[in-house]
Amino acid sequence: MTEPTHTGKADVGPASGVGADTQVQDGVMSPKRYDAVLLASFGGPEGQDDVIPFLRNVTSGRGIPEERLEEVATHYRANGGVSPINQQNRELRAALQDEITARDLDLPVYWGNRNWDPYVPDALQQIYDDGHRRVLAVSTSAYSCYSSCRQYREDFGLALLKTGLNGKLEVDKIRQYFDHPGFVNSFADGLRDGLTEMTDAAGGPSGVHVLFATHSIPTTDAAAAGPRPVAESLREQTGAEPGELNGADVYSAQHLAVAEVLMAMVPEAAGVDWSLVYQSRSGPPSVPWLEPDISDAMEELAEAGETKAVVVVPLGFVSDHMEVVWDLDTEAKETAEELGFSFVRTPTPGTHRQFVTGLVDMISERLEQVEDRPERAGVTSMGPWFDVCRPNCCSKTMLDGSTKPTIAAEDAQLGFSGEGRPVASAESA
Repeated sequence: MTEPTHTGKADVGPASGVGADTQVQDGVMSPKRYDAVLLASFGGPEGQDDVIPFLRNVTSGRGIPEERLEEVATHYRANGGVSPINQQNRELRAALQDEITARDLDLPVYWGNRNWDPYVPDALQQIYDDGHRRVLAVSTSAYSCYSSCRQYREDFGLALLKTGLNGKLEVDKIRQYFDHPGFVNSFADGLRDGLTEMTDAAGGPSGVHVLFATHSIPTTDAAAAGPRPVAESLREQTGAEPGELNGADVYSAQHLAVAEVLMAMVPEAAGVDWSLVYQSRSGPPSVPWLEPDISDAMEELAEAGETKAVVVVPLGFVSDHMEVVWDLDTEAKETAEELGFSFVRTPTPGTHRQFVTGLVDMISERLEQVEDRPERAGVTSMGPWFDVCRPNCCSKTMLDGSTKPTIAAEDAQLGFSGEGRPVASAESA
């Protein structure tokens, strides 16, 4: 296991937002006796009538005109109005439950979405109605940024307020798992198979380029990603600000670190060039987002004249959804074909055995009822990540100047029961 390089010592202090009777040491939360698991995800439409209401949920408060929603809706309508994400979450929930049961753990797995049924507030209410009081959440986002981590913690906080369950239901969250071996290894088989296929198509490894693809985010979100000391350290190391790919922000640095591990662990990658690319940007052109876009990157490869085939690895995604089946399988593939490249897109983790067991390992890390808890594993120098987020980690101020309440952070005020005693508060790294 790679030792974490970003943690600080803990002091015992006033109650914070990490739950009742809890201690935090070097970013690690002491185990608790949780009695339920919540799988939290983005959600997606499951029919043509769902598409516009779903997109309104996604863009709520952002002032996106209906005409733009109709443009995006064509991506869903071309696939029957159905995003594959909900079915993949049903399968992941079932796989998690099977693995948890196989380990003789009495933990029912619930499921709640940010943007579509079943919604997070309804899931928390059901958990409470079923008699559970301590919930450990798992989100379908592995990396650190506002939409991948903090927004989920806001979802839980707002849901507790909406349902009136704050102070009655304790909600924590497992760490971001970008470099957990279960997540990383779940990409290896697909990368290996894709490289074998494209090396044959290109007549050798020198004609193949691996594109590790992830969702682009605004550069302001990239600058705010992760704890401040970690972000500042990256900017000092690179001498740059977040923008075009340079690893100067936590979000892109995490992806680069995982990509490097994958290329080193797959023998078929020897002699193959690779790069990190972005996709699915939205919003006005005047707002800068992380670059390069995957299609722009392929055009640059074509101009250089050495690439004959591309292997696209959806490194930023846990499961297939519209940003994968449209932006990669449709648009990026069409771009590759226009440029004369052979193209293959490797699988997302989905219900890959190592991914499922890895998630349950991270659940088990946090369980008091597990006698032989798994090691907090990580395969890069950036992890294992924090169990409890630092103050203002991945913060984002809304258009009206407000911020939203969160759980599972040192500065959180929600998500723990009213029965708690003072808990430990870790110093900033």
